[in-house]
Amino acid sequence: MLRLLLSLLLLLGAAAALPAPRRRRAAAPPPAPYLTRYLRQQIDHFGFDENLTFQQRYLVADQHWKKDNGPILFYTGNEGDITWFCNNTGFMWDVAEELNAMLVFAEHRYYGESLPFGNESFSDSKHLNYLTSEQALADFAVLIEYLKTTIAGARYSPVIAIGGSYGGMLAAWFRMKYPHVVVGALAASAPIWQFGDLVPCGTYFSIVTNDFKKSGTGCSESIRNSWNAINNLSSTDAGLQWLSSTFHLCSPLKNLQDAAILKNWLSETWINLAMVNYPYKADFLQPLPAWPIKEVCKFLKDPSLSDKLLLENVFQAVNLYYNYSGEASCLDTSETATKNLGQLGWYYQACTEMVMPMCTDGVNDMFEPQKWDFEALSEECYRLWGVRPRPSWILSMYGGKNISSHSNIVFSNGGLDPWSAGGVTQNITDSLVAIVIPDGAHHLDLRSRNPGDPKSVQQARALEICYMKQWIEKARHSH
Repeated sequence: MLRLLLSLLLLLGAAAALPAPRRRRAAAPPPAPYLTRYLRQQIDHFGFDENLTFQQRYLVADQHWKKDNGPILFYTGNEGDITWFCNNTGFMWDVAEELNAMLVFAEHRYYGESLPFGNESFSDSKHLNYLTSEQALADFAVLIEYLKTTIAGARYSPVIAIGGSYGGMLAAWFRMKYPHVVVGALAASAPIWQFGDLVPCGTYFSIVTNDFKKSGTGCSESIRNSWNAINNLSSTDAGLQWLSSTFHLCSPLKNLQDAAILKNWLSETWINLAMVNYPYKADFLQPLPAWPIKEVCKFLKDPSLSDKLLLENVFQAVNLYYNYSGEASCLDTSETATKNLGQLGWYYQACTEMVMPMCTDGVNDMFEPQKWDFEALSEECYRLWGVRPRPSWILSMYGGKNISSHSNIVFSNGGLDPWSAGGVTQNITDSLVAIVIPDGAHHLDLRSRNPGDPKSVQQARALEICYMKQWIEKARHSH
């Protein structure tokens, strides 16, 4: 049970940090041109005993920049390779010309090429000690100061932080902690309140469930009933063999532990589908059709079927997610998302300061009941890394819900996105603004414009641009 809990927590952490999406390769334009640069950063910004440094990678695109203090849109990189974010945060590329803006994409320490200790970076907790949101924000602040002093005409350029998911959290926190460095922030799908007891631990999973409930009769009920079906079949060797064969698994199931991994893998699949439930064909975590949950639910109409018939339908549903292209010869339960995410680093962050309580009850959601068990998480983190999580540190550091003294942050959330459970969905003040996109999944607004965009995301982007123009104008008048 502990391993099931931890892998679920870790997959939730990894999902938290999903990056800006890719479009299907066939439709994607050639990558927009950018320059790759490196800046020597302190490994420890907050202590003076160590004077070690590392090279932080960042990307710059200034084709549309107005050289006389034109604005800079600064992407606060999250846990993955920054070139991937750069090529796929279409919104920034779409608005660069309109705002006469330079685009900068900063890589987060310990991800991509920005490894403080090279190949040793993940070797032990001593080397991982500098992987925190605070150190990452300090990197960003130092980088912006460097750009302003070394790029001619940028000294008084107003800088706006932009990020999605964990990157959105960083964008918001960056404006809170360094208001003299960035004039505002767009925090897309940023669950800054998914900590402590700020929000109920079960809301996330009830949103996932509602996405399926709304997409087809019998759909969420079929998924809820599938867990018992798997439990029944996995109690015998013949049943394990049947499951392995029916789900076309690359590695056959041998015991109950393997069956628990199968259930985890299915849970993560339903969660990922909720995040990428986009209104057009997309290639985010996997190549998928438009409104993929509707397509999945076509296989899950009858929850009253026998165990085997029900699970044959569940296989058809997950096969759409993993094998929409028809290229997979078998399904691998160890793979659920894209390889561009730095999962090892995020697991460490989930074991230290990014502690987001999650739970299920099997009544308000379609998952097996699982209480939030901090002790179990703590023990597993200690076993893995030799560290203990600090569940209240993020609240002490960034203020929890007590953030009304801050300004100029737009929080955007999609109504279909489970991470909106921990997001800011109502205005706090007239300059801490919430934009809710009812038809939006995970940071749909940061994706490129698309003919299939619902009106709600078009309006959200227009509003975001409007706020950014206000911040830029105000900053101009202050010089």
